[in-house]
Amino acid sequence: MEDPETLGFEHMGLDHRLLQAVTDLGWSRPTLIQEKAIPLALEGKDLLARARTGSGKTAAYAIPMLQQLLRKKATGPAVEQAVRALVLVPTKELARQAQSMIQQLAAYCARDIRVANVSAAEDSASQRAVLMEKPDVVVGTPSRILNHLQQDNLKLQDSLELLVVDEADLLFSFGFEEELKSLLCHLPRIYQAFLMSATFNEDVQALKELVLHNPVTLKLQESQLPGPDQLQQFQVVCETEEDKFLLLYALLKLSLIRGKSLLFVNTMERSYRLRLFLEQFSIPACVLNGELPLRSRCHIISQFNQGFYDCVIATDAEVLGPPVKGKDRGKGPKRNRAADPEAGVARGIDFHHVCAVLNFDLPPTPEAYIHRAGRTARANNPGIVLTFVLPTEQSHLGKIEELLSGGSGAPVLLPYQFRMEEIEGFRYRCRDAMRSVTKQAIREARLKEIKEELLHSEKLKTYFEDNPRDLQLLRHDLPLHPAVVKPHLGHVPDYLVPPALRGLLHPHKKRKKPPSSKKAKKVKTQNPLRSFRHREEKRGPTAAPS
Repeated sequence: MEDPETLGFEHMGLDHRLLQAVTDLGWSRPTLIQEKAIPLALEGKDLLARARTGSGKTAAYAIPMLQQLLRKKATGPAVEQAVRALVLVPTKELARQAQSMIQQLAAYCARDIRVANVSAAEDSASQRAVLMEKPDVVVGTPSRILNHLQQDNLKLQDSLELLVVDEADLLFSFGFEEELKSLLCHLPRIYQAFLMSATFNEDVQALKELVLHNPVTLKLQESQLPGPDQLQQFQVVCETEEDKFLLLYALLKLSLIRGKSLLFVNTMERSYRLRLFLEQFSIPACVLNGELPLRSRCHIISQFNQGFYDCVIATDAEVLGPPVKGKDRGKGPKRNRAADPEAGVARGIDFHHVCAVLNFDLPPTPEAYIHRAGRTARANNPGIVLTFVLPTEQSHLGKIEELLSGGSGAPVLLPYQFRMEEIEGFRYRCRDAMRSVTKQAIREARLKEIKEELLHSEKLKTYFEDNPRDLQLLRHDLPLHPAVVKPHLGHVPDYLVPPALRGLLHPHKKRKKPPSSKKAKKVKTQNPLRSFRHREEKRGPTAAPS
């Protein structure tokens, strides 16, 4: 039942074109952050707002921003076209997502409001032409915005009226501190500002001092994740690393987890190890790799959202870069220079209809757990988070539970009821697959993916036409077989499946009537190798320990 005191969109004094766009998006009522933030923003106040991932923060700043731009253009004489709103985000994917949301909200006033995304470094020439037309709203990362300001492609000193910093708690940890301070020198002294964040940490406090003027702080009294009726959170203790691979195989191959899944690991090497392992069993999955171009990453997300595949493996450590403090931000010894430093997965990216988040590796920080878990159970849809834990990681898990429980001590991550002894029959198969995935196989798999990108690159198409020899070298290189795939591993024999789970593996398979003795004898004579294969499969590979 709706709260009668809830302030609806229609009561906020919004332009009818914005209300129509909101209706088209299917939003019948504002979320808590939208209900509280939009009226304050329309009054001209600076905002520091904390709300959990997936709570509608983007619309909470986009709606009042568009309303103010429309109001300015509708009153008085013709207003000179200028950039009046700037949206800063930490990653290119978030920039595309923010631009898309703003454009959807401005669908019925597209002639009056123009939005430009300047986050992609490879499109500098076309961005310069777009900025010359002075779009009303510019979206980008701090480094790209600063680059255009320094080249005089973008001028904000006399026109900017509104600054938005989205995912504010990530900007400094992404190494944007110096860029942000330099960027602020190009802004006017007076402007309205919004800081939107999923958490309040010391970086957000530092940003508050730099950007905001007498802000209203919205620290909404809501949990950082949906409640247990919407989001179920489980932990499963795996005694060894091998147990983690075995359990994942059983969950996916026996359809114990259905629908779209996100698998999180802590390094890019682990991403490819996991993908090659799953390939051994004909379980399709793709890696969201920060080394790939932005368009390729967005294409992966788009195809996942469209249902082309159900499993994406992602990392929030090597792609995002570990959060570091002080002068060493972004310069850690393990920083992956090949990976795009402005590529982000765990935060803000809108994966559609994710049924389950599997933390194959324990998140490095409690905040990282929240941002991973925020990829599911969005927009009132149910979701599951399952975290694999090794015995040595129990103390770190306790810190995550402490943050989730708010210090109450109540258990949040419930034990996942699963008996490992029921899937022991699959262990030798998993060992075989794990042996096949060597470090050399992982290197070759990453190289193969980059070569595929080169072959399909539109920007290199002209170069290859002029240099066919280089194209032939790429195409006729040694074929890459990162891991030898054994076809029989893709099939799960019924005798290995626990009796209670056989219905899940073949839900639509009708039971056949037992054949007569004559037919049975005939089948036996036609398949003399059946019993031999059965014995061999049951015995397992000869190299596997008994």
